[in-house]
Amino acid sequence: MNQLRIHLQPPESLVPRLASLPLEKARHWISPYEGEGESASVSVFLTQNAWNQAVQHGSSDLNNEVGGILVGKWCADSETTRQFIVITAALPARFTQQGSVFLTFTQDSLVDFHAKIDEMYPEDAIVGWYHTHPRMGVFLSHYDTWLHNHFFPEPWQVALVMEPHTAVGGFFIRHVDGVLDPSRYFGFYELEGDSGQTSIPWKNLHQEPAGAEKKGVDPNE
Repeated sequence: MNQLRIHLQPPESLVPRLASLPLEKARHWISPYEGEGESASVSVFLTQNAWNQAVQHGSSDLNNEVGGILVGKWCADSETTRQFIVITAALPARFTQQGSVFLTFTQDSLVDFHAKIDEMYPEDAIVGWYHTHPRMGVFLSHYDTWLHNHFFPEPWQVALVMEPHTAVGGFFIRHVDGVLDPSRYFGFYELEGDSGQTSIPWKNLHQEPAGAEKKGVDPNE
């Protein structure tokens, strides 16, 4: 853990930008744990581009953990104040220490993250991180939970875990009371591309029927 000396937390003055929930452009993918009483502090909207970036990186090494950060925008709906994030990119960590059951972001990888954001996504923030669990399933380990709480401490920062062998994945999001459950993951909203077709084949999520959600009502509540 001594490699993790550069904090990824955002400035204290950061506040959500006002925007409209893009529900009309999204399809909702639901995890088997949703509807059990826990309410996520934010809703996650994931672009197909960011999903493809994360999955391609996750499939690049099927024996060792790989990961990176999620870049996007933290927003609040201008009518309902419901908070959500829009993930626009997944940036791979280039300088890591990794193995079949661990992944460490070194100081060089963290410096590289910030350089890329300044160059390519100056209007965006670090809204979370992602990593793979080859042959292990979708959960947060004790170390994952420690890393998330210490380096991604904001209620709206999330952790995406993917298992590339079985094509499953999910988001770990703090509940409205601040609790992070390392064993139960949430789904997300897929922001459709120009074709209107889905690119999400994860087998552990199912799609919410069209029109099932009304604007401003959080389905996790």
